[in-house]
Amino acid sequence: MNNEDIRDLFVKEISDNKGVIHKVCNIYCHNSEEKKDLMQEITLQLWKSFPNFKEKSKFSTWMYRIALNTAVTNIRKSKRSPLWETLSDKQEEVIEKEEMPNLDESINKLYKAIAKLNEIEKGIILLYLEKKTYAEIGEIMGLSEKNISVKIVRVKQKLKVLLT
Repeated sequence: MNNEDIRDLFVKEISDNKGVIHKVCNIYCHNSEEKKDLMQEITLQLWKSFPNFKEKSKFSTWMYRIALNTAVTNIRKSKRSPLWETLSDKQEEVIEKEEMPNLDESINKLYKAIAKLNEIEKGIILLYLEKKTYAEIGEIMGLSEKNISVKIVRVKQKLKVLLT
């Protein structure tokens, strides 16, 4: 396969699965600039890793793994060296309302609750809401199926508390 064929295959796979990138960015980012930056970083990491994709799993499963790892890595980097001062709660509330105006109020509450979870919990609940099996979630997150089962129960309990 020549470079042009590889590039065309990559573009097709990304296009077919672009929802994965959008979902990960929506879970891990709070504003449109962060989302754009993370989308670019995820796409770059997918491109760098594409030659290593061995088709042992579905492309979307592999893509979730790269996207979630990239998101978590970026969050950890940004916590070490913040580029700007954190906005006040009031300012963040205004931004959130502007960015998600068409969403049902209950979905907005769910997004806000998910935003309070840690990086790993966010990834697990995203995959759970995507109706991935425990085995698929485990493969993507690099955890055992049993560990995923326990974590999902705990995340659900945490969200229940956050939503009440």
